[in-house]
Amino acid sequence: MTITTSSPQNISVLLFLSSVFFLFISICIAGATPRLSAIGIAHVEYILSSISCFLASTSAGYYEEFFYTQTLDHFNYRPESYETFQQKYVINFKNWGGADDGAPIFVYLGGEAEIDEDPGFLCDNAPQFKALIVSIEHRYYGESIPFGSREEAYQNASTLGYLNSAQALADYAEIIISLKKNLSADSSPVIVFGGSYAGMLASWLRLKYPHIAHGALASSAPVLYFDDNVAPKNGYWSIVSKNYLETSKFCYNVIKQSWSVIDSIASRENGLAILSKKFKTCYPLSKSSDLKRYLHSIYAKSAQYDSPPEYPVTVICNAIVGAPTESDYLSRLQLGVAAFKGKKNCYDMRRGEGKHGWYWQMVMPIGIGHEEVKDTMFKESPFDLKNFSSFCQSRYNVTPRPHWILNEYGGKQHSKPHLSWLLTART
Repeated sequence: MTITTSSPQNISVLLFLSSVFFLFISICIAGATPRLSAIGIAHVEYILSSISCFLASTSAGYYEEFFYTQTLDHFNYRPESYETFQQKYVINFKNWGGADDGAPIFVYLGGEAEIDEDPGFLCDNAPQFKALIVSIEHRYYGESIPFGSREEAYQNASTLGYLNSAQALADYAEIIISLKKNLSADSSPVIVFGGSYAGMLASWLRLKYPHIAHGALASSAPVLYFDDNVAPKNGYWSIVSKNYLETSKFCYNVIKQSWSVIDSIASRENGLAILSKKFKTCYPLSKSSDLKRYLHSIYAKSAQYDSPPEYPVTVICNAIVGAPTESDYLSRLQLGVAAFKGKKNCYDMRRGEGKHGWYWQMVMPIGIGHEEVKDTMFKESPFDLKNFSSFCQSRYNVTPRPHWILNEYGGKQHSKPHLSWLLTART
């Protein structure tokens, strides 16, 4: 990015990049054991509940919705690689200073959901930098579906094979290049933004396409999660447990002891019926693992989004701790569920996977799941690559590539000698 000191606008952008750079470093260093496992479905549920600043600007005419004719396969020359699909992106023009002034372009990268979410940080800062805000939807999510329909796109490994981070980065690069050309904005610096999985994409876009992305802000991006051991020993579930332990040791211990209680009751002749009644399930439990998976998801989501004013971990622990003295473990857990989910006649604990691309991306190969969880409130469940590979074979008829991300993006290695140029400027 070329920045001249004679331009106040460019000086502002340089200062902004400097502040973002230090923020990015702090995220990478402080997040040495980042939160990865509950990216995906929990993240989707969270962002779909947000209110978009783009949509809030509709009546004022500040944004426009576009569809770009995108290449299906950026890396091959087979006939099918030239197939295309319509990829959605949205532009908020409200604050842009224009191409003539070299005003910056803030690009919000879509993650594992439709793009109708609230990039509040961008909306808050765009006026100061007179920035154009662009939000690009990730392929296979929202309205950006190849092969004409979601059913066709998610049909099997042959159609899902085009869903991966490398293809997504090439999508973003192609749209950004086209957009700058159409706006005659060659002198406008591009800063890419993303959180969680999209944060990884932001950092990787800067690494892979430095001529396109002049800076990147990767928030809560677990780029350091991957290493040669495949599954970190002190990863996501340890951080979830730490959050609960810091909130209430009693709450932490109740949850920690509850897993063996659930297994003990489930082993009885009518144990699953007892658990179904205790937790008010909408459908009778067929196995105890469904209940435990449901509880895992609640604890994971509450910790991942333990922010004001709700502070869901505190809400859950207050319910568990505040239960009547004579309450058993499961009664306390059920009160915690009700506090988090709200009081309902029943709770649907069926696996709501549907045709969701994140499960494919977990296989090929964004995140491979359960690390050793000693000294946490969860039962120890060491990751077994052989068993995981068997699951991938049975579900998708593919074999995972556990080291692909390390080879493609560098994992921890890119953060050492090259971290300094994730956000750089040439004078």
